[in-house]
Order: sequence, then C-alpha cells, then structure tokens
Amino acid sequence: MVMRYHGSKEGLFAAAIDPDLQLPDLRGCPPDRLGEQLARHFVRLWEGDLTDDILTILLRSVATHPVAKERMRAIFEGQVLELVRTVTGDAPDTSRRAALLAAQVAGVALCRYAVELPALVDVDASVLVTNLAPVFQHYLTGNLDGSVVEPR
Repeated sequence: MVMRYHGSKEGLFAAAIDPDLQLPDLRGCPPDRLGEQLARHFVRLWEGDLTDDILTILLRSVATHPVAKERMRAIFEGQVLELVRTVTGDAPDTSRRAALLAAQVAGVALCRYAVELPALVDVDASVLVTNLAPVFQHYLTGNLDGSVVEPR
C-alpha cells in the first residue's frame, strides 16, 4: 500500500509530516513587541497549547534523513519566510532575517526538546520567552549589516 499510494517510504514520510506552525498574524502587533509575541508563540507551540509530536519527530530526523531535511526547509521557507515578509514588507534582507529566526527556533527546540540539555530543560517557559524575545526582535527589525526594518 505504501508503494501504491506514496511510491516509497520517503514518499509516505513526506505525506505524513506536514506540520502547520500556526504562526500568529503580527500585523496588528505593536512594533516593539513583535519578538515577544513570536517567542511566546514558539514556546507555546513546542510546550503546551499547540504541541505537535510531528514537529519533534521531524526535528529528530533532519540530520539523518534527506526527506526530513527537505520538509523542514519547506516549512521554514514557506511559513517563517512569509511571516517575516509581512513584518518587513519584503525588505532586501528578508530571507536572511527569516533564516536567522528559523535557525534560532530550530536550535533552541533541538537543544531543549530533542537533546534535552539540562540548562535549557530546567528554564521555565516564561523565562525562555523573556530570553528569546529580544533575539527574535533583533532578527525581525534590528540592524543586520547596517539595515534596520521599520515594521509595517
């Protein structure tokens, strides 16, 4: 049945792993709170209200499975890039801003939920949001090689 409907095990994996990050609409958010809103969303996504085991499976698979790597790339390029584009108005460095944001999110998620580094696991979710918010804010609006974005 796998071969008939999906062509291969990789095809089945790609069909089964299609998470929606449920990213918030940041258009009405005060410009100086963008990082906080996004940090709060991602911590909720991984920890509580929006938890999706598919994301954890995908995260654990990206280093060894090419299909998982492509799925993760497509999710972040499609969903995160679009979110950053709405904030920046498609500034020239929008792709870099989205990539830095994706790297931060994926790195923290990997270390906290897959590798389970004690120093990250022990941090309260609200403190994690407080730690991530200024970094996310910088990636969304801060100075990257001389460019600052005025949020829309």
